[in-house]
Amino acid sequence: MIDLGVPTSRILVVEDEYMLATEMSSELSAAGAVVVGPVATVDQATALIQESGAIDGAILDVNLGGELVYPVADLLARSGIPFVFVTGYETSALPQEYAAVPCIMKPVNMAEAIRALGRAGA
Repeated sequence: MIDLGVPTSRILVVEDEYMLATEMSSELSAAGAVVVGPVATVDQATALIQESGAIDGAILDVNLGGELVYPVADLLARSGIPFVFVTGYETSALPQEYAAVPCIMKPVNMAEAIRALGRAGA
């Protein structure tokens, strides 16, 4: 089991690829997390953040079917909720304001993503 830093952490998964979202959710659950979602759009993620109450962290795919996830990242940051990005793009393509956010390259190594999320404060 990978330590997320908080017992039974509630982790939001925002990923538009069904198989990857399922894999992430499964591995997070195996690590002891309570998975919130997964969801595949900015609107769904925003609604979950606003309605779900306590979220301890999030894993965000940067590109959700052509829609960029940055509004979700901004909401999480304003709420003090740590997050990591997953992407198939070069990290240099991320806007400068997210330079300090951990970014995991696809294909996602979930152990690495979970460790990065734990270091980010989830």
